[in-house]
Amino acid sequence: MLKYVLLSELFFITAQTATYDCSNLLMGQYLCPDPSKNQIDQKTQQYVGCDKSGIAKVWCIAAEGIECETTGNNTFTNDMPCKWTNGYHLDTVLLLSVFTGMFGLDRFYLGYYGIGLLKVSTLGGFFIGQLVDIILIALQIVRPADGSYYIIPYYGAVVEIIRSDNETYRVPKDDW
Repeated sequence: MLKYVLLSELFFITAQTATYDCSNLLMGQYLCPDPSKNQIDQKTQQYVGCDKSGIAKVWCIAAEGIECETTGNNTFTNDMPCKWTNGYHLDTVLLLSVFTGMFGLDRFYLGYYGIGLLKVSTLGGFFIGQLVDIILIALQIVRPADGSYYIIPYYGAVVEIIRSDNETYRVPKDDW
């Protein structure tokens, strides 16, 4: 009899759901994006609805036993970082840079008209500027002038540039 009571209490405890504000859930308490919804744009490989601010609203699913206050079930929306694209393909820019870079067509395509005119008038900076542009575009350091990212047509490595500014600094070590 005691065994039956303990098992029924254990089932009652595990079957309960708790209501939370799902925007404060910790990592591991939710899964983003919800795999049952198609939220990845197949053309850009980014979240659907990604805007210039680099944020997309994505449907997430909370862990079992967690109910969200806003929706009344275990799904909720969360702001996820994304890379906004505006139609510029990396492979197109690289081909333009390799074959027509001495005429500045790669810079015209990206929206840098002044540098494009400079490359036309100097034949790609005497071909040194063309070589530099090929390297900078391949490393994704030079992006389109509107601030967007390149569309990379595969699930592959994307270069993430870490820049140093007033918010980043070296933490001093005591043992140095």
